[in-house]
Amino acid sequence: MAQCLQSVQEFIQDSFVPMVAVLCSEDAEKVTRKNNLNFSELVRPFCRLTSEGHMRDPNNQIQVIKNLKINISNIVTQPPQPTVIRKMLSEVVSVSQPADGLVANVITAGDYDLNISDRSIKASVPWYNNWKESLMELSTSKFFTATTPWFEAYRENFFQSMPASDHEFLNHYLACMLVVSSREAEPVEQFLKLSQEQHQIQHSNEYSYPKWFIPNTLKYYVLLHDISEGDEQRADSVYEEMKQRYGTQGCYLLKINSRSSAIGSDEQIPDPWSQYLQKINFQNQDFNDESPSVVINSKNIENSINAEEADELDFSSKDGVPNNFKAHPLQLDHPSDPGGHLDSLEALKCTAPVSEAKKQTSVTTHGACLTLNDHDRIRQFIQEFTFRGLLPHIEKTIRQLNDQLVSRKGLSRSLFSATKKWFSGSKVPEKSINEPKNTAGLLYPPEAPELQIRKMADLCFLVQHYDLAYSCYHTAKKDFLNDQAMLYAAGALEMAAISAFLQPGAPRPYPAHYMDTAIQTYKDMCKNMVLAERCALLSAEVLKSQTKYSEAATLLIRMTSEDSDLRSALLLEQAAHCFINMRSPMVRKFAFHMILAGHRYSKAGQKRHALRCYCQAMQVYKGKGWSLAEDHINFTIGRQSFTLRQLENAVSAFRHILINDSKQTASQQGTFLREYLYVYKSVSQLSPEGPLPQLPLPCIESSATRVFFGHDRRLAEGVKQAATHVSLDQEFDRDLSQQWKELEEQVVAIVNRGAVPVNFQPTQYCLNSQTDNLRFPMAVVEEPIIVEVVFKNPLKVPLVLTDLSLLWKFQPKDFCRLQNGEAKEVISNEKDAHMKPMVKNDVIGTEVIPEFNMSHEETKVARLKLFPHQTGELHILGVVYNLGTIPSPNMVDGIDSFAGIQTEGNLTSNGMSVRGRQDLEIQGPRLNNTKEEKTSVKHGPDRRLDPVITPPMPLLEVFFINFPTGLLCGEIRKAYVEFVNVSKVPLNALKVVSKHPEFFTFGSHSAPLTPLSPTASENCSAYKTVVSDSSSACTATTSLVSPVDFGVGCDNPGLGVVDIPLPDSVLLPGTSIQLPMWLRGPDKEGVHEINFLFYYKSTESTSKLSHRVLRHTAVICTSRSLSVRATVCRSNTFQDDDDGRNGNMLVFVDVENINTNEAGVREFHIVQVSSSSKHWRLQKCINPCEDKVCVLTDAKLSSRERGKLCFRATKCKSQEATSSALGKYTFTDINLGNEQIISATTPCADFFFRSCQSTESKKTVLSGQPAHVSSRWQSNDVTKVVRNCNEVDLNIIVLWKAYVVEDNKQLILEGQLHVALQTIGNEVCSLSQKQEAQEMVLLKFIRPEQPPSLARPSMEQLSHLIKTSLRYPESYDHPFLQKSLCMVPVTLTLSNCSLAGVDVIIDLRHKATSPETLEVHGSFTWLGKTQYKLQLKAQEIQKLQLKACFIHAGVYNLGTPRVFAKLTDQGSMCETSQQNSMPALIIINSV
Repeated sequence: MAQCLQSVQEFIQDSFVPMVAVLCSEDAEKVTRKNNLNFSELVRPFCRLTSEGHMRDPNNQIQVIKNLKINISNIVTQPPQPTVIRKMLSEVVSVSQPADGLVANVITAGDYDLNISDRSIKASVPWYNNWKESLMELSTSKFFTATTPWFEAYRENFFQSMPASDHEFLNHYLACMLVVSSREAEPVEQFLKLSQEQHQIQHSNEYSYPKWFIPNTLKYYVLLHDISEGDEQRADSVYEEMKQRYGTQGCYLLKINSRSSAIGSDEQIPDPWSQYLQKINFQNQDFNDESPSVVINSKNIENSINAEEADELDFSSKDGVPNNFKAHPLQLDHPSDPGGHLDSLEALKCTAPVSEAKKQTSVTTHGACLTLNDHDRIRQFIQEFTFRGLLPHIEKTIRQLNDQLVSRKGLSRSLFSATKKWFSGSKVPEKSINEPKNTAGLLYPPEAPELQIRKMADLCFLVQHYDLAYSCYHTAKKDFLNDQAMLYAAGALEMAAISAFLQPGAPRPYPAHYMDTAIQTYKDMCKNMVLAERCALLSAEVLKSQTKYSEAATLLIRMTSEDSDLRSALLLEQAAHCFINMRSPMVRKFAFHMILAGHRYSKAGQKRHALRCYCQAMQVYKGKGWSLAEDHINFTIGRQSFTLRQLENAVSAFRHILINDSKQTASQQGTFLREYLYVYKSVSQLSPEGPLPQLPLPCIESSATRVFFGHDRRLAEGVKQAATHVSLDQEFDRDLSQQWKELEEQVVAIVNRGAVPVNFQPTQYCLNSQTDNLRFPMAVVEEPIIVEVVFKNPLKVPLVLTDLSLLWKFQPKDFCRLQNGEAKEVISNEKDAHMKPMVKNDVIGTEVIPEFNMSHEETKVARLKLFPHQTGELHILGVVYNLGTIPSPNMVDGIDSFAGIQTEGNLTSNGMSVRGRQDLEIQGPRLNNTKEEKTSVKHGPDRRLDPVITPPMPLLEVFFINFPTGLLCGEIRKAYVEFVNVSKVPLNALKVVSKHPEFFTFGSHSAPLTPLSPTASENCSAYKTVVSDSSSACTATTSLVSPVDFGVGCDNPGLGVVDIPLPDSVLLPGTSIQLPMWLRGPDKEGVHEINFLFYYKSTESTSKLSHRVLRHTAVICTSRSLSVRATVCRSNTFQDDDDGRNGNMLVFVDVENINTNEAGVREFHIVQVSSSSKHWRLQKCINPCEDKVCVLTDAKLSSRERGKLCFRATKCKSQEATSSALGKYTFTDINLGNEQIISATTPCADFFFRSCQSTESKKTVLSGQPAHVSSRWQSNDVTKVVRNCNEVDLNIIVLWKAYVVEDNKQLILEGQLHVALQTIGNEVCSLSQKQEAQEMVLLKFIRPEQPPSLARPSMEQLSHLIKTSLRYPESYDHPFLQKSLCMVPVTLTLSNCSLAGVDVIIDLRHKATSPETLEVHGSFTWLGKTQYKLQLKAQEIQKLQLKACFIHAGVYNLGTPRVFAKLTDQGSMCETSQQNSMPALIIINSV
């Protein structure tokens, strides 16, 4: 139970006090009415004695009486009606509420923090870490006193309102005061009249009420004198006459009203009556609101609502909210809870003035004519009456009863040694012979000895003689049980247990089983719940004082029943407090029983107490996963709060039901939603101009909000394909976003001369939770802003959002002018949010979605637009909309859910909607940079909803015409790109950047612009071609080209950044231009995504936005075409001296058709082979077939066919060599057909240079070193010298045509493949697979701090220092018959291929001696020296004259000389054998 302000001893003593009746004359009543009091009210504050009283028991022992209180009341001749008592008790509980504004009592119990409202809480509440200790302190510490004053008020009035009963005498009158005024003409005669009236009331059969203790009732005569008006001498003389007639102990002169109410009104006199008069006078039979004896505390009325008003505001009938808890054990609507009528909120408002009127009229001054001396006189009067009148009378009565009982038995005069025989004897019970003995309706006559014992016990109990009282109760109990008088026996058991508990020194334990038996008897046998309730209240207090909270809770719960909701509610609440006061607190039981108590309070009409109980229980259930319990509690709190006009609390409670993860059925959720909408609309009607409150539904996933800056782009039209750019339909890819950022940084760096600006901010068109939102995004004026909001409907019922739009505020700023420090006024649409916002607005246009439907448990996206018309700072705050339900049939689960609803506005049976808002609050990323941020949880800003509106900027749209989706590897296709400026601002500096610059080209700088519209036929070549004659077939055509003309070279260090040629470099507003674009299929087959980033600027510079970009992703599917393999080796022939010094090479080209009839390709034709190099060029085709037709036939390749081509390559001429210093390339075309393709022009040269540049960049990335190596030789660098001997910088371009049959129509495709020959003898392939495989091999883990040492040249590299050639006649005739020896002159030509001096050794000896070797070499020998030593300077050629000697005819191989060489400066290096020349066969004929 909760802590009480009284101890249990004080409570019991105040519950059973001597009863004194009062009879006043009319004049005496007038004297007391001057103070707005009757006589019993006048003396009530002074009825507790401040000094001890004494009396003697039958054994003549002094008995001390402490803190005695008497009850003085007017005589009422009719017992109070049960309905009146119930109404009075209900109002007592209703007006007693927790005081507002007091310090909350927070009790920590494990995971629970219980906030218990209490009007006696001290401000300095100590905190405890151990929750068990905290709860144990609750029962002992004055700081933790969770009191329930409404329960104490109920209990006090319940005891005072109990009618007198025949089976006990505790509330029977012991005495009667007869009060007469001194102004009476004959006071003594008036006393006689009052005495006769009292005698008639007590002894006449006309009056069965009130009850009197004994026939000889003490009569005490009081003469009341009004000092301010009466004659004091006359009063004294009358009093003297009274003393002679009634004795000095039987009368008293009481003087009051020492002043008039008008004199000294400013003097502050204490008012001890207010605390008594605020309680309802239960003894008044005319109990009604107009009764003067009914005074209710005005302070409580102000903050409370009585039972009748609560019933009028009942929620069950006309509030528009159906109750679907029909089968629920805790349903709110119950027949015992009368329903009322709720017309509108005006009914709630109109009750306020009534309460104010009651408050004003109920303020009354008491005791205005009394001074402090009068207070002392009244106090002295009560003491005189008690000590000289009442206590002697009680002592005398106890002795008389004792004597009667003893004399009746003729035994000892003391009851203390008596046995049961003394009290057994003749008794005449008034019962029938045939009546069962265990009946509870047994009645004893007044003179029965059992009743005399009970009278004596009650008298002893009233004067605190508990030992004697217990003995008498115990003896009477046995007699009653023997006679089966169960009502009498239960009363004796009850008082015996209380007497045993109150005995000083506790000689015996408290007999709780006495109380249990008494309660059971009252309930089951006597059917008297009032007595059972009194017994339970007493026993529970005793058990609580003994810390037996479990037994007390069980007892209180057992007393709950359906006959009284108020009693059940109060007892359940006290049981809940018992559970939380246990040694091991049962917090969940506390909460459960608070719920039960709240339910019973609600049925009893105590709405405020019901709300309080549910709120206290909610503290335990909240956040523990008991969703159904939370829903029920919140639902009830919402209803009770609405009934009590606490509309904000009602909205909050219903909001919790809707935002939690509800497990309710769809119909129940629909009920919750309709309740919420109804309450919410009621709140909004109270303040229609106030700010829109937050709506709980639907849930908004704020972090998933996306913001898109851009207009609606035109889609594909016919052959036009729009740039993909960015849209909300695309999923965010972090890697792709990083690629776009790198592309933009690349082009920005080129524009800003190689450095990215410090304030560079990457362009982000679509912001989400994964993008960088630390900076304010940039939006352009007159361009829409789209906010994508993700709504989630957590309910199982559909929702309808209407008039959905964005809320924003805007700070206008002019970025083109310097701000003068005067900030313009902030503009917002929040004020207009109550109504449907207008789409047209001078500042920010706001789009409205008329209707947005959401199915049950659906997650749906809404895209809301804003149209900024001014520059400034925009802040998107949230969304505003009307929340409603989808119209549904009226029947829900068989219940007419809308029955009785008064439709108002749009509150119709077709659905209900209210207007509100939800804010978009996005939490930024967690900061994790500094130590402080790592050790705490801090989040950075997320500014995606705070765009800066910049001045107008150009807006580019790009369309691709005839853009292919599928290509062959290396295929060249010509398409057109249309650039459209759709803004009102001209644009310039148009560029495009891509990670795959080898995929496309816009042509060289010097090339003329292509006509605007593509009118060429499908078979028209994308190349620049000229017709060649037959004489020029297989011969080379040479031209010089600078890579700068094609956007490649030192002038354009940005790889992949291409300037788009615009006329006058400007694209005016509203204009468009078409430019040709050549595409080349990637060398690797498969699907390729190629990103284009178009960069452009405004002609008018702005401080906020420097440039804009447009993105496009092209998806190309490539199929296999041809595979080109090429090898280069030195030629062994020296046609002239120039060839010997410059050198020439043989280039072998192996072409294979690897296309497996994909894309309908029938066959490939090799139409031309071109070369490009700074140092080498192709000279001619040296295939063995001399016929042109044969060449063309060989160049035709069907599926899986392979062709071989051989070309001679020579060094560039001297004039070409000079141009190489300028970085120019020599392009050589060898035409294999009748049409020559000019490879030095667009697009062939473009793709060649881009392919080379891409390859070099990849090598740079892989090796970490520049790909270009200077060719200048350093004498001390052996590796470079040797490497230069083997390097060949020759690029082969194979141009082909493919014939494709598509839709019974033949198409001609054309393309080019590139092969870069770098080293002599190494085979190179055009396919990228082998390159990738080689790249994988290059991956090594090295130590960066140790630079890799330069490797020594390999033996193979050293074997290419010297080039050798033998010159001799192919056949030689010799007459062997005349001369047996044939000597043939042979010239050995030695060419130094390096840029350093070389020491050469020529060994002519045949090293092999086996017969097989001799057969191969033939039987010939060299004449002269067998070994020559020479020294060749850099690129020097020397000829050595040799003679070969033959002895007979035959075919001989002269290639036997072995050549060894080493660099001149490398003394430690051994000579390396040079590569043998090809077999040199000579035919020796005999003539």
